[in-house]
Amino acid sequence: MQVYAPALWNFKVTILNLLEVGNKGLHRHFFGHPLAATTFNFGPQTATLPHKDLKNLSWGWCSVTSFGTYDPTKGGHLVLWDLNLVVEFPPYSTIFLPSAIVMHSNTGVGEDETRLTVTQYSSGGLFSWVAHGHGPKGESQNSEVYWWDYPMHMFSKIGDLIKQRN
Repeated sequence: MQVYAPALWNFKVTILNLLEVGNKGLHRHFFGHPLAATTFNFGPQTATLPHKDLKNLSWGWCSVTSFGTYDPTKGGHLVLWDLNLVVEFPPYSTIFLPSAIVMHSNTGVGEDETRLTVTQYSSGGLFSWVAHGHGPKGESQNSEVYWWDYPMHMFSKIGDLIKQRN
C-alpha cells in the first residue's frame, strides 16, 4: 500500500494516530501500522463465501495474506466477483483490495492441504469518528471534512498511471 497509494498509507496512519491521541485508552496492535484490526484465520482449510466487508472504510484498502501448504493451481484462488476475475493466490501472497466495495471470496483447497489467512482492515467508523471531531456524526461542531467526501486524492499513484497510459 505504501508503494502504490502512499497518500492513502499516510492518511490512514495519520488518522489512526489522531484517534489514539484523542482516545488515550486506544493503542494499535502494530505501532505505526495503517490498518486498525487483524484477523487470524487458522483454518486448517480457510475458505470464504462471496461477501463485501461493508463496515470497512469504503475507499480504503484491506490486506489479505495467505499461508499454508496447498497447490495454488488447484485451489485457494481469490475470486473478485465484480471484476469477473479468478486469481491464483499462492501461499505467502498478499493482496490489497477495497474489500467494502468489491465482492470477493476464495476457493477451497484439497482435503490433505492447509490454507490459513491473515486479514488486516480498518472500520470506516474509526475514520468517521475522527472526521467529526472525535464524536458521532451530527453531534460535532465540525462540518463535513473534505477528505471524508472526496478521497480520490489519496490515490495519486493510480492517477499517475492512468495519465501515463493516455
